[in-house]
Amino acid sequence: MPQLKIFNPEVLGRPLGQYSQMTRVKASEFLFIAGQVGTDRDGKAMPDFEAQCAQVFANLGAALASQGANFGNVVEFTTYLVHSQDIAKFMAYRTREFPRLFSGGAYPPNTLLMIDRLVREEFLIEVSAVAAL
Repeated sequence: MPQLKIFNPEVLGRPLGQYSQMTRVKASEFLFIAGQVGTDRDGKAMPDFEAQCAQVFANLGAALASQGANFGNVVEFTTYLVHSQDIAKFMAYRTREFPRLFSGGAYPPNTLLMIDRLVREEFLIEVSAVAAL
């Protein structure tokens, strides 16, 4: 099992959402999960931002489980949003769902980027992850 310590040093201030400023990791292996979008395993895109969020994190959970890991192994996320008006929806999704995914309330660091578009125009969110095994 990896040793993960999640920090929010006072010198960096409080995080602006459901994430932490830093993760210190001692692990034997790392798992790098490519950006996941809001499609099911058949490639069908979910119809709206909320459904795409749910599918993205379901896909990440499935990727982690395929390697014997879970969200507790995640040490970093990178999130890409196409529309800045979705930031509040993304934060609300994380506030509602992350306590279920991350017991104890220690959330990994997350970098949130606004981009012009994703690989297909209907995609609104993409999230990649790094996990320690």
